[in-house]
Amino acid sequence: MRVLPAIIIAVALMLLPGIWFALKWALSEEGFEGAAVDSTARIEIEMLRQQIEDLQGRLSELKSEVARLPIGGGGGAPATADEDGERAIWDQTEGADLDYAQVVLIADRLNVNHGLRVAGGSYLSEKLGRPRPDLNDNCQPMTNPELKEKLVTTQVGPIRVSMLQPAITSLQVVFENIRSADPDLYSRINTAGALCVRRIRGTQNSLSTHSYGLAVDLNIDGQLDNFTDGKTQLGLTIIADFFNDEGWVWGAGFRREDSMHFEISRRQLDQWLAEGKL
Repeated sequence: MRVLPAIIIAVALMLLPGIWFALKWALSEEGFEGAAVDSTARIEIEMLRQQIEDLQGRLSELKSEVARLPIGGGGGAPATADEDGERAIWDQTEGADLDYAQVVLIADRLNVNHGLRVAGGSYLSEKLGRPRPDLNDNCQPMTNPELKEKLVTTQVGPIRVSMLQPAITSLQVVFENIRSADPDLYSRINTAGALCVRRIRGTQNSLSTHSYGLAVDLNIDGQLDNFTDGKTQLGLTIIADFFNDEGWVWGAGFRREDSMHFEISRRQLDQWLAEGKL
């Protein structure tokens, strides 16, 4: 019978992505926090990725070998119902990509930022001044001359954004690291906006980090995340580690979960100020 080995191989193909993420999770549980904190861990992860790719190649070879097996000992027999079913299995599994846009629960949500703190509107205003004197619920131009001088609109990796120059430079590093580790995920990153000078809706004059061009909203394949539901897209859980390594806070850890949102941390802001970049 050709059906049994075909099913075994098909199931193995479907399980490979799960094996990969289980291995990555296991490594992180042993202290490998973030995407680039430990270069040895990153090398081990890449070796595991290569081993999985090798297994995928071997499974493809086994598939071809199974396809050449005779049916019931007779050559040249017409396809049977079992054989048609087997082909349907391969049609469903062959070339299947990992669904980075699928929605998953955010594990240990309140600790995803590993101690990084948000800067917050009051602290940003104290250190940088206000981006403009008057605010409302709509996005308006930045008028603060010192901040406006550092504002850049450009293509950064897979997206085009308007942000302050230090954030642009940092974002370039984040995206290059993602591209090197996972080109497919990188190509599917989209944005829902960065600079937006406005007050936080529901307040009289509180500033959003977006007002300073120091935050960006991201998604996978243009599919927006549902606000405050404790869930996010699988791809965002992966790229969050890369942002954390560069000193960005992930909105998944906010009291009101906003997992599309990434903003620079207070630590990163202080570093840029000390270096004279802001």
